Parts: sequence; structure tokens; C-alpha cells
Amino acid sequence: MMRPAKRGALPDERTFPALLLAQAQRRPDAPAMREKRYGIWQTFSWREMTELVRDLTCGFAEAGLARGEHLVLIGENRPRLYAAMLAAQSLGAVPVPLYQDAVASEFVFPIVNAEVAFAVVEDQEQVDKLLEIRAETPRLARIWYDEPRGLRNYAVPGLESLQSLVDAGRQRHARDPGFFLEQVRKVRPDDVAAIFFTSGTTAEPKGVVHTHASLIDRARAGARFDALDEREEVLAYLPPAWIGQNGFSYGQWLVCGYVVNCPESASTVMIDLKEIGPTYYFAPPRVFEGLLTDVTIRMEDASRPKRWMYERFMRLARRRADAGATKPRLLERVLLALGDVLVYGPLRNALGMSRIRVAYTAGEAIGPDLFAFYRAIGINLKQLYGSTETAVFVCLQPDHDVRPETVGVPLDGVQLRIDEHGEILIRSDGLLKEYYKNPQASAEVLTTDGWYRSGDAGFLDANGQLRVIDRARDVGRLRGGPWDGAMFAPKYIENKLKFFPHIKEAVAFGDGRDKVCAFVNIDFEAVGNWAERRNLSYTGYTDLAGKPEVHAFILECVEKVNADLASDPQLAGSQIARFLVLHKELDADDGELTRTRKVRRGFIAQKYRVLVDAMYEGRDVQHVETQVRFEDGRTGTTAADVRILDARTFPALRSAA
Repeated sequence: MMRPAKRGALPDERTFPALLLAQAQRRPDAPAMREKRYGIWQTFSWREMTELVRDLTCGFAEAGLARGEHLVLIGENRPRLYAAMLAAQSLGAVPVPLYQDAVASEFVFPIVNAEVAFAVVEDQEQVDKLLEIRAETPRLARIWYDEPRGLRNYAVPGLESLQSLVDAGRQRHARDPGFFLEQVRKVRPDDVAAIFFTSGTTAEPKGVVHTHASLIDRARAGARFDALDEREEVLAYLPPAWIGQNGFSYGQWLVCGYVVNCPESASTVMIDLKEIGPTYYFAPPRVFEGLLTDVTIRMEDASRPKRWMYERFMRLARRRADAGATKPRLLERVLLALGDVLVYGPLRNALGMSRIRVAYTAGEAIGPDLFAFYRAIGINLKQLYGSTETAVFVCLQPDHDVRPETVGVPLDGVQLRIDEHGEILIRSDGLLKEYYKNPQASAEVLTTDGWYRSGDAGFLDANGQLRVIDRARDVGRLRGGPWDGAMFAPKYIENKLKFFPHIKEAVAFGDGRDKVCAFVNIDFEAVGNWAERRNLSYTGYTDLAGKPEVHAFILECVEKVNADLASDPQLAGSQIARFLVLHKELDADDGELTRTRKVRRGFIAQKYRVLVDAMYEGRDVQHVETQVRFEDGRTGTTAADVRILDARTFPALRSAA
């Protein structure tokens, strides 16, 4: 019997296919991945994964995929899609994962830019998208699909099942059993391992080129920091095209040898989370916000004794969390233990987080109250800082020093520098090689002496932890009015608004203007529950967003943000003078959000110019008609008379001398 590796011990292999072979050699029958199908978890051992990768590698070679060529992958987290990624890398080819929820037109640029001829997709939905754009992507000759349902009668040249590729590869392996290992030995650490396309917040997406060395270096550094090993359980439910998910469920999976679990569908994630009970968990703030919103709604509907108990024990837990390292008194220890039995433990169990050892959030700022809630109920939630260009792992928070206002300390191998404009510069072995076929963009972010310009503004505090304020290019100044020359940090303001569970998205305007104005998207579920408890009837999102009672409720939130901003001498001028509750939800399919749910502020300002102008021209109501795209691809129009409200602002508080 094999002894489990010592916690934190990591293999020394330097390419992803080599890491796979090493895991299979050491622990052939241990589970590598699980996939839920038709309600039943199917397990793939490391040996089975290796055999699948071997057959796909041979199959790709038979199909003509060669070293240096690009293979597009589109779908949810699926073992066979992960195997296809490893198979491409085994041949020296380059996988290019794309967002599965993107509309067909969004695939055109990366496929054309990367000159893609081969694609592996999950199901009929993705096949239909690629067939829809085939005239615009003439090089795309071969498409393989994993799920055959609905595709039986598709008579399309170049379209085949992934199983047929596996079968062809198995025959090739029988004829040439040494081919697979021979190909893996040719792969070098400095070979390109993958291209990740950025979300394109302000322009066309850019293809971020990473090598095996850069991705594995950062995966190892993150694993060492939290002593990860093969005993971890991970739930892979975020888009594989996002480098954050890829780092957790691909890079660190192969480095550590832990188990990656793939949910049956997006709608079953919460059920699957509870069944698996992950020990290592990652989610952007919006996921944690959604989970807390569900808890809040349930508690609002609970009986009075349950609400009383929940509120008292949560107050105790937050007070204890604020006390930090101070040793609790005997009575407090007894009450906390009782709270763990009655409130905290059941809450962790209801959220599927009973076994979590380490949990991370990143991508956007997380609200202090939200952050405090999870830590108060005993979940080791921490913040992480990184980007696609830095292979995710730049700064992490150590267990003994977790604070909501910072994103942690630099990891091993990372150097940070703040330039004269306040921009964060990063140097590490995890930096991108280049932007694909975009030397101008590469030169803009990579300095000649090896630093990466992050585009983020921030500073290192007295304890060496990094604090990120905003995107450097977004930080502006007000012009005219009582706050002339005051700093305007839109993302900082938007995040403060989104800290309220009833606000889902926000967009702030103000650079070069005399005051700050904002769009607000309500959280339909949370505000809907709030309205129902007040016997407010509504027919849908637009109707609910237009209710005067909802406006008054959101006004309270905006004014609380203003009061908070007034206490910061640098940002007091960024208080929101006017706002509106937008008549529709901002949507990636309508181009208003990126696929990682970042607001495309410039696009929104142009699309809703009539509303922006109305806010600054002092109007109280503005009629607007907006084109929307439905889930089935059809387009339509939604119209509304949008009310614009004035918010109370506060005098700036003087800083202590």
C-alpha cells in the first residue's frame, strides 16, 4: 500500500503531461476526477485519465493536429475536455479554452486571431454556435463533441464525436505503443501551454500566452502557501476558460494530485457542493453574495425564535472575529461552542462548506460585512490577488493575518513595486510570455527589465499587505462644482454599492464632470423577497425596478455609501449626487458585462447615453427603449420611464492631525 505524500510535498515535474504521468505512476487507482451524470457520480482514476489522454493524443495526431497548432475547447468542466487539453499539450499543440456561455459571434475573434482549425466542444449548443459562424472561420475544419444528445442527424463535414477520436487513437496506440511517451518527452517547460483570452472590458480580447513553466510555477507557489496536497477535494463549477478556475482545477490539480469534481449542470451546483463537501474552494464575491442572500431570505421567512437566536449568535461571532487573536473568556468560549451547534455548524452544512479548510475569493472587492459573515461562522475565507497575465497567484492572505481591506502578501517568487503614478508593477516567473500576435499590447504591459504593468492602482501597507484601490486608467478627477479636482474612483464606488445584498450591479460616472452619478441594478431575488414581505405586487424585473418603494430603499443604501465616502478625505468628492435604478439587468449577452461579469463602463455609457445625459441635465424622468437578447438567441425591445433620484451628500470629515 502506498503511503500518502506528506502534506505540502510537491512533485518536481515541469510540464503538465509529465505531471499527469507522475501522478498516475505514484497513485494509479486513486481518484483523479469525478463527474456527475444523471444524478450519479462517476469516478476517473489517475490511470484511467492517463489512458484517456493517451488515446486522445494519438487520435489528434491521426487527425493532423501538429506541434504549435491551436485547439479550441468550449464547454462546462468535464473530464474528457480536461483530457483533451492535456492531449493537445502532449503533442506540443496549444489549447485555447473559450467561455461556454458566450454567444456565437464572440467566438469569431479568438478563432480567427489564433488561426484555429480544430475544436472540442461539450454538446449540441456549442456545435450549433460553431456551425453558425463557420463562414467567418473558414480554417475551422474539424469539430468533436463530447455529448452526442441531439446530434445524431447532423450530417456536417468535419463534425464527429469525441468517442470516435478516442477509438481512432486507441487503434493508433495499438500500432505504435511508444508514440504517446515519445511525444510527451518532447514537450519542454518553455513551450506554450495555453492561450487565455481576456474578457475584453474596453477593447477586443487579447490572447494571453502562458508556458508550462509560468503556469506550473504559480500553481506550485499557491499550493505551498496553503500546504495543499492530494487529500483536497475541489468543485470545478466556474468557466474553464477563466484562468482562475483553470489554475485551481487544472494547474494545482496536476501539481497536487487532489480530486476535481465536475457538477452535473449549473443548476445542480449547490446540491453537488453539499454532496462533495470540498476542502479547497474558490468563488468570486458574487457567488458568496448569492449564497448569503439565500441565507438572509430564509432567515427573514423564519419564525421569530429562530431569527432571534440567529441574530444573537451572529452578533457574538462577529464580535469574536473583530477581537482577532485576543483569547476569549470562558463564558464566551461556551457560548461560541453552543453557537457552533445551533447556528454556525448548520449554516456551514447548509452552504456545503462543512469541510472547507481553505476558501478564496478574487476578481472583485468583497464587502467587509460579507467577508466577516463567512469568517464568523468558521469558514477560512481569504482574498487573493492576481490576473490572467500573472497566472493567478500573486498575493494571498496568510491564515494568521486576514483583513478585508487588503489582498494579502506577495507569494514566493513575486516582487511588487508601486510606480510614481500609484500603479502596481509585478515581477515573477508566472508572467505571460506575450499577447498573441499583438506586440504593441505586449510592449505596453511588459517592461524591458521584466516588470508587468498590472493597470491596478494600490499600495503596500505597513504590514506588507497589498491594498488595491481601482484600475489605474479608471481613476479620474471631477471638474467643476464644489468638488472640483476631487479623485473619482468608479470601481471603488461600485463595489461599495454592491456590498449591499439588494444591489447586484452598479456603474458610476463622474470623470471630467461636476458630480458623480450612478446606475444601479437591483438583485431581483433579494428585492423581490423584500417586496413580497411588504405585500408589494410586481410582474417582473422592470416593474419591480420602477416601484417608488424600491427607489426609497435603494436611496437609503446610496446615502449610506455617501456617508462612508465622506469619512475618506481623498474620496469624499466621489459621493453619489444622483442615481437611477436601471429598468433591465445588465447582461453579458447584451454586451454590458464581460463573461467574468465585469461592467463594460464605456459601452454602457454609450448604450445608455440618453440616461446619462438625463442625470447630468437634472431631469427627474427619462423614457428609454433598449434592445435585449433572449436566452434562445432572439432579440426584442424593452421600454420604460426611468425615474432619476437625488441623493443626500455629506461634508467631508477632516482627517486627524
